[in-house]
Amino acid sequence: MTAEGAWNGATIHAATALLPDGWADEVRVSIGPGGRIANVETGAAALPGDHRVAALLPAPSNLHSHTFQRAMAGLSESRGPSERDSFWTWRAIMYRFLDVLTPDEIEAIAAFAFLEMQEAGYSAVAEFHYLHHQPGGTPYDDLGELSARIAAAAEATGIGLTLLPVHYQQGGVDGRPLAGGQLRFGNGLDRYLALHERARQILRSLPADTGLGTAPHSLRAVNAGDLAALAQAAAGPFHMHIAEQEKEIEETLAVFGARPMDWLLDNHDVDADWCLIHCTHMTPAETRALAATGAVAGLCPVTEGNLGDGIFNGADYLDAGGRFGIGSDSNIRISVAEELRQLEYSQRLRDRARVVLAGPGQSAGRNLYTKALAGGAQALGRDSGGVAPGLFADLVAIDTARDGLPGLAADRLLDGFVFAGSNRAVTDVWSAGRHAVRDGRHVARDAIAGRYAATVRAILARL
Repeated sequence: MTAEGAWNGATIHAATALLPDGWADEVRVSIGPGGRIANVETGAAALPGDHRVAALLPAPSNLHSHTFQRAMAGLSESRGPSERDSFWTWRAIMYRFLDVLTPDEIEAIAAFAFLEMQEAGYSAVAEFHYLHHQPGGTPYDDLGELSARIAAAAEATGIGLTLLPVHYQQGGVDGRPLAGGQLRFGNGLDRYLALHERARQILRSLPADTGLGTAPHSLRAVNAGDLAALAQAAAGPFHMHIAEQEKEIEETLAVFGARPMDWLLDNHDVDADWCLIHCTHMTPAETRALAATGAVAGLCPVTEGNLGDGIFNGADYLDAGGRFGIGSDSNIRISVAEELRQLEYSQRLRDRARVVLAGPGQSAGRNLYTKALAGGAQALGRDSGGVAPGLFADLVAIDTARDGLPGLAADRLLDGFVFAGSNRAVTDVWSAGRHAVRDGRHVARDAIAGRYAATVRAILARL
């Protein structure tokens, strides 16, 4: 991101702000060196030079994204020839799409997706990056070529990045070989470790808030031995898909004699460094057991709804003290408010009840937002999630009047944003002090969006 986007050393004045101990009015937040919050004052008048906003919130982290899929939006919504479309028929379309992408195109798509995340109110993202090689599976001369493209897109937009290079070794739980589009993902364990180290080198040129994690794709794509080796060696965020599809559960039962979540918890010391993505199909016992580990459930309700995956058992999970965050996954629609709204509405439709993911007297918007803040920061290993000195200045300003919701205050402001609002309400976003979104628009939108539009047209002409 250019120097124009930097905001370190500046002060924000908010008419109201959500602080760790609750709402406060007339709040001044100073951003210091390294993009961290230096000071927070309440009941303070605005001073000349302050950047004034209506309502200031900690900005959430997007804990699960595959940026290249952003350019697939609109390409998979026609019903296929089978009696029943599913994740598996969608996946075949995705494989054909990714097989035509060049490195330049992957970078252009990633930059646009990162821009949209910030305009939606996210300050940081965990990119679950499994597209590594050329079509057909031959590595690039630089094993980290496509990791470098993701890093370049993050640098261009100023978003906080935790890169998760993905290990993808096999085509199913039974160990079948990779085929078709999967060949661009594939590595043996030694080559994956070399790729991971190359990614570490690439990220050294990015800001200090950049992170690196480890991501075995799933029990479908990584054998038990490799998973054990990675879990033992990993330090920091450790992400993987699990219990996403019913077919996955059937395969795991056939090979391991256990359901995916049961097998994982029985064979690994899952703890707070782990983020388990989707977790859609869990038994009540698995739900309670996962909650007890302190791991984060990485929920992507918009994508899960688009793919028809199923409904996460949110009520029982939260009742058991479970932690969660939200991700944009396929990026078919990037919106903080809509992810949280879809999560709550799915529970309401299943249970035929209202305000499911909140306790008696609690605001659903406040409960969902603050829990997603904490879970996202934990999943990225990021010092964020609050408006407090010492944390990264990952901040979002909203004005719900832009969505026709004037006059809302305190928790009702969050209820309005989550259940009746949109990305229009987002006026400003800071990522570790980098002021990337101003008056609802990313500072580099024109150039990035123009490149993205040309890229998509070129891809469509080849499909």
